[in-house]
Amino acid sequence: MFERLKRWARRKSPWVLLFNSGACNACDIEVLALVTPRFDVERLGVLVKGSPRHADILIVTGPVTLQQAERLRRIYDQMPEPKYVVAMGACGSGGGVFRGLYNVVAGVDKVIPVDAWIGGCPPRPDEIIDGVVAVLGLMEEDAKRGGKDWRRKKEVPA
Repeated sequence: MFERLKRWARRKSPWVLLFNSGACNACDIEVLALVTPRFDVERLGVLVKGSPRHADILIVTGPVTLQQAERLRRIYDQMPEPKYVVAMGACGSGGGVFRGLYNVVAGVDKVIPVDAWIGGCPPRPDEIIDGVVAVLGLMEEDAKRGGKDWRRKKEVPA
């Protein structure tokens, strides 16, 4: 019973952590626009937190640099299970204009597993909301199927 209540609370009020791995801050400004009165995602239950120990969803902006890769992995490891990751913008998805530089690893998926992708440079706030809603759908589906393992099995060809 307690587990069902906990899953319900996480789906109805996801806590989001923003991690900038070395971008131009355009994506970060769009995320900050989410909490302004125009979009006001807090009315939907989405709360931006500053601690990975309290976050359900990690939104990563910018290309992952060699310097930030270990920090990103550490933050990901500090998040409680089940944890979800959103790669945001062209830089977070594949390195963007920084792809191929000596200090850039490339996209977020080279360091941690990504559950949702939000394209654009920078993506609009309504696209970010759509990405978070997609993750909420994944949360619900994972809860029904007993965890994230069903998606990993689906990706591997038989």
